[in-house]
Amino acid sequence: MNADVLEWSAAALSIAGVWLMTRRRMIGWPVGLVSVALYAFVFAEAKLYSDTLLQVVFGGFLVYGWMSWRRNAEPDGLVSIVPLAGRRWLLDLGVGIAFGLALGAAMHTYTDAALPWLDAMLAALSLVAQWWQARRHVAAWWLWIIVDVVYAGMYVGKSLNVTAALYVVFIGLAVLGLRRWTAAGRQAAGVPSSLPR
Repeated sequence: MNADVLEWSAAALSIAGVWLMTRRRMIGWPVGLVSVALYAFVFAEAKLYSDTLLQVVFGGFLVYGWMSWRRNAEPDGLVSIVPLAGRRWLLDLGVGIAFGLALGAAMHTYTDAALPWLDAMLAALSLVAQWWQARRHVAAWWLWIIVDVVYAGMYVGKSLNVTAALYVVFIGLAVLGLRRWTAAGRQAAGVPSSLPR
């Protein structure tokens, strides 16, 4: 497959997968799996091996999320939204930041990465967001918004304008996901919502 076709296909499937997640649709997980598989090939061809490895890790998180959502599906096929318990967010973010610092140190020391610290931290926080999404927490969308804003700026700084534009789309989808999941969480708690399911 042509490299441009592969990249555009991966981007289109990524957008579709995130949009399906905003709607709490189970099909979003396999769509996401195909998109990360395609992006793994894109990044391998571009010799971006850390990003290739990140796609493999995302694949594992997507399989976990798919299984988790299947166990928690409602009769209508959607999944229920659950709050992030107590101070769990502090622990999860702490682990993510520690991993980001360790990965950044490794990339800074052993590679010629252009932005080793920033890229590593964004990768680590993306994994935390993916973990929260798999566990059906609204907080995932807040973290995705923050990460995607920084990613978009980073890609503009590296003159990767198409990828930056993709992340602007992801920001919009994350805002949509935040609104929809918040409404679904309120509905589950018995608070009326004005948004459609």
